[in-house]
Amino acid sequence: MIPLTFVGRLDTMPVMDATSRRSGTAASPSGAPLIAVVGATATGKSDLAVRLAQRLDGEVINADALQLYRGMDIGTAKVTAQERSGIPHHLLDVLEVTEEASVSAYQRDARAVIAAIRERGRVPIMVGGSGLYVRAALDDIEFPPTDPAVRARLETRVIEEGPTALHRELAANDPEAARTIGEHDARRIVRALEVGELTGRPFTAFLPRPVHVDPRTIQLGLRLERPQLHERIAERVHRMVDQGLLDEIRNLRVRGLDRGLTARRAIGYEQGLAVLDGTMSCAQAIEATIVGTRRLVRKQDTWFRRDLRVHWLDAAGEALLAEALARVGGLPAMPRSTRP
Repeated sequence: MIPLTFVGRLDTMPVMDATSRRSGTAASPSGAPLIAVVGATATGKSDLAVRLAQRLDGEVINADALQLYRGMDIGTAKVTAQERSGIPHHLLDVLEVTEEASVSAYQRDARAVIAAIRERGRVPIMVGGSGLYVRAALDDIEFPPTDPAVRARLETRVIEEGPTALHRELAANDPEAARTIGEHDARRIVRALEVGELTGRPFTAFLPRPVHVDPRTIQLGLRLERPQLHERIAERVHRMVDQGLLDEIRNLRVRGLDRGLTARRAIGYEQGLAVLDGTMSCAQAIEATIVGTRRLVRKQDTWFRRDLRVHWLDAAGEALLAEALARVGGLPAMPRSTRP
């Protein structure tokens, strides 16, 4: 129900698919700034993004992993056509619920959209709470490839020789990676050896660096006092149920929701499936969704607050838009008539 965020090491990131390649198309130092509105769920990011787009002649780019999916509308609080107020929104509804979202594919597509928006003379405004997706688009991150055959061979060796033997091999080839990976952590050992074999580069070369690809990137973070945020979350979950979340889940099940490894586990959708299966009451599902969302909010806070480049704004402040525009640098408002 609520946008995913990813908190973890590089080896937990989705790997690069066959068609994905690192792209630097986001960079355009002489063009418009790249604005990213980030923060926890239910802080009002989408609303601020639309208001900024109205003032700056901008277009919005989705950075919510679950809003990539067609039909996952109510449970992800996806902006409606009316809420978009005529502002173009990109990277919404681009995947079926049976497909897996790929961070590397998102990086490629988001950077291409950013470049296209700038070519139209407009301001790209990214918005979302999926931390790794935001970083993939904004930062100098390269996703190492994977090869099922290589990985299978290494996993077989773990079974036959034990993880310690492969860790010794890693220490000989990539000592820096070996120092950060435990000798019994078979999964990470295999991944590090796989990356080394496929790329000829040390695993640590692919670790994320907090460096914006585009030096004119501005990250605006929305914060809200925890009691007020919890109240908003509870209201939102009840509103989603009233708007027909169960019917949405029922329709998505027909389209293969149960086969979607990512989509079916989303907060709210997983609980809704349990209600339809009779293993959870509606009241229990609502409570579990509220609790799960609060847990997600804590993870989102941890992710974004450790990024010292984020400019934090009071989401409940009366002067929120003015403060956001001031942080952007006082760009002049663009007339709405410039839109086709």
